[in-house]
Amino acid sequence: RTPTIERLADIVAAFVRAERIQDPVLIGHSMGTQVIAEVAARHPDLHSRLVMIGPTVQIGQRRALVQLRKLAKDLADESPKVLITGAREYLRAGPNLRRKMRAMLVHRPEIVYPRISAGTLVLRGEADTVSPRDWCEFVAAAIPRARLREVPGSGHETMIKNPEPAARLILEWLAEL
Repeated sequence: RTPTIERLADIVAAFVRAERIQDPVLIGHSMGTQVIAEVAARHPDLHSRLVMIGPTVQIGQRRALVQLRKLAKDLADESPKVLITGAREYLRAGPNLRRKMRAMLVHRPEIVYPRISAGTLVLRGEADTVSPRDWCEFVAAAIPRARLREVPGSGHETMIKNPEPAARLILEWLAEL
């Protein structure tokens, strides 16, 4: 079985509690942003801070072919490192990939965002076609304590291709809290 986004969030929260991690910084990329949004909304007692890198899925864009087209466009000029890393992860998902995509597409993160009380950084690559600027502005505006930052010259896979600029923005944001 492939768990729902909500179930994945409960698994993450159970792990944080079992490991006794105090005030975690939860970082999610793409579909992972939906998971950490649910963690924060469903488990506010964890006192987490969130970093959402390339949040998905934009309202009105929740069809598999639309998402795959956007991803293909984003990856068209990516480095071999990004393509190999992505291909490896998709292969690891194997037959569950279709069900994971469905879980991502049926989830409505815009309903969750206003319930997040955690400090949140919404981070996107400046050239990210999967997470367009207007969608990321919407996400940041919907979360009460969110800020939006962009990584210049990066696409959706900003933390794989060149992680230093994204890491720097995350550390600067954490220092401001």
